[in-house]
Amino acid sequence: MRKIERLLKEYGSSHKNDTNKKIHWICVPAIFWSVVALIYSIPNASLLSVFGDTYLSNWAVVVLVLVVVYYFTLSITLGFGMTLVGVLAIALSETVSQIAALPLWAIALIVFFIAWIGQFWGHKIEGKKPSFLKDLQFLLIGPAWLMHFMFKRLGIKY
Repeated sequence: MRKIERLLKEYGSSHKNDTNKKIHWICVPAIFWSVVALIYSIPNASLLSVFGDTYLSNWAVVVLVLVVVYYFTLSITLGFGMTLVGVLAIALSETVSQIAALPLWAIALIVFFIAWIGQFWGHKIEGKKPSFLKDLQFLLIGPAWLMHFMFKRLGIKY
């Protein structure tokens, strides 16, 4: 069994309850985005001096490149899917930072805390602890777990 299949199976073992799954479909993307947005909010003066005013001059892009490399080591297809998700998270962060009345970091913190409350509520319903309490790697497997369901539905092998 490939490592990605083993990780998805183990993650899925604590996500059997339909209500918990539905909560995860909302909260996992919200947490993913909020973390990207929080990192996007970090001042980037040191990166500007290295990369100039380019796409790479934001900490969120740098961190997402590392995260996507991890996904590619697990599955090329999931790597491409999660790259798209990362790009969308960056685009949403940029948009929210330009149009919101509150600073991006404040909105991201609010979303982060509400989404984690939802996650823990879902796991209370499930009756099982979140997978990341066993292994922090599962913080990155959650988004891939959702992506693998989308790929299955579209008939894309991962």
